[in-house]
Amino acid sequence: MALLSESKDVLPIHRKILAYSFVGWIFDFYDLLLPTFLMASTPLQKDLGISGYQMSFVLGVGLAFTAVGGLYAGTLGDKYGRKPLLMITILIYSVGTFLSGLAIDYWTLLLARAVTGFGIGGEWAVAHALVGETVPPHVRGRYGSLLQRGSAFARFLANVVGYSLAPVIGWRFSFMVSALPALMVLFIRTGMPESDMWLQHKKEGKTGLGLRAALGRILSPALRTTTAMAFLVTALNMAAYWLKTIQLPSYVTGSRGLSRIDSQNLLLMDQIGSVVGYIAFGYAADYLGRRPSFMIFSFIKAIGLLMITVGWDVAGGFPYGLFVFMFIVGIGEGNWGCIGPLLNEVFPTSVRGAALGIIYNVARGVQFLAPVLIFWVAERSSLGVAISLAAPFAMLAGLSVWLLPETKGTRLTAAASPQERAVRT
Repeated sequence: MALLSESKDVLPIHRKILAYSFVGWIFDFYDLLLPTFLMASTPLQKDLGISGYQMSFVLGVGLAFTAVGGLYAGTLGDKYGRKPLLMITILIYSVGTFLSGLAIDYWTLLLARAVTGFGIGGEWAVAHALVGETVPPHVRGRYGSLLQRGSAFARFLANVVGYSLAPVIGWRFSFMVSALPALMVLFIRTGMPESDMWLQHKKEGKTGLGLRAALGRILSPALRTTTAMAFLVTALNMAAYWLKTIQLPSYVTGSRGLSRIDSQNLLLMDQIGSVVGYIAFGYAADYLGRRPSFMIFSFIKAIGLLMITVGWDVAGGFPYGLFVFMFIVGIGEGNWGCIGPLLNEVFPTSVRGAALGIIYNVARGVQFLAPVLIFWVAERSSLGVAISLAAPFAMLAGLSVWLLPETKGTRLTAAASPQERAVRT
């Protein structure tokens, strides 16, 4: 029986898998971003007696624990299946978000964000592995980009909740209401299929590896160079993203003195631009290839970032020029559509989930330092200068992608990767 990925056409089941994974990713990323908006729009820090330095660690620990979640969930997804791990990780990050609303001090909020980060780290890897293993090669770049586009909707949702709902219901209820995505698990359990490529892999008796064995495989002579280069690209792009995102609401509302409504509208341009960017990147990746598309979008992002930070006055001030450049930043964020398909295409099925989880989430986990770095630079210069550090990281990410092979149109199999076959021969 032919695998779903061998279909010449996009079938309804492909769209169903994308839809479930897409919604799960929206709320995954939304829960990670929500505190950055609540900081800017509610007295969260004052209520809990948290300093700016402590809050940077609260934000950082959520990022750090995505690495822990990614390490374990990706590996377990290879062993027990994509679908059950998708459900478990959604439940974990929903519980963490609910607990955030019950926080009574710095330490309880820190613990709740660690739980949230653990669940968030696991969800991304299994969702991208599931979509990557089931869609036809000629649309994998497009579908991977469409899935990643959920982050734009997540930022929009966090924007609306942070600036419109939270001032009315408070930060505690904002966190608690945000735990409702746990109900999605009921629909995923009954309506979402498992990856048939993974099922074939299981039928052949090739059970997934444990964490230590998976790490050993992706760091083996056959894959270590690919792993290192994939990590480099992802980590640089992560640095560009989180140096920009983690304090952006506080930057436009606090440092630039915009009203709550003006801040919300300006940030909305970033989110609208991202939606357009992800769609455009998906088509560009399947037409031009992964590497040139990623580089072009990375450079676009860097230009926009410089103009909304150190070039704020040059951009014309609010609202005209900055609307345009914030939209450009969003367009550039479309380069994230490359990461899922690219990682899917350079690793074999036996460690695909583990590789996605480890590389993506360890790269995100080390961004624990991003909030601390921003706080340190902002104290000595300005928040705008601190956020502008994202631009050179975006350019370096765009250049480093050329260290990886071009994978446009690659057909995924349950067999060894091309690199492993080359080493064996």
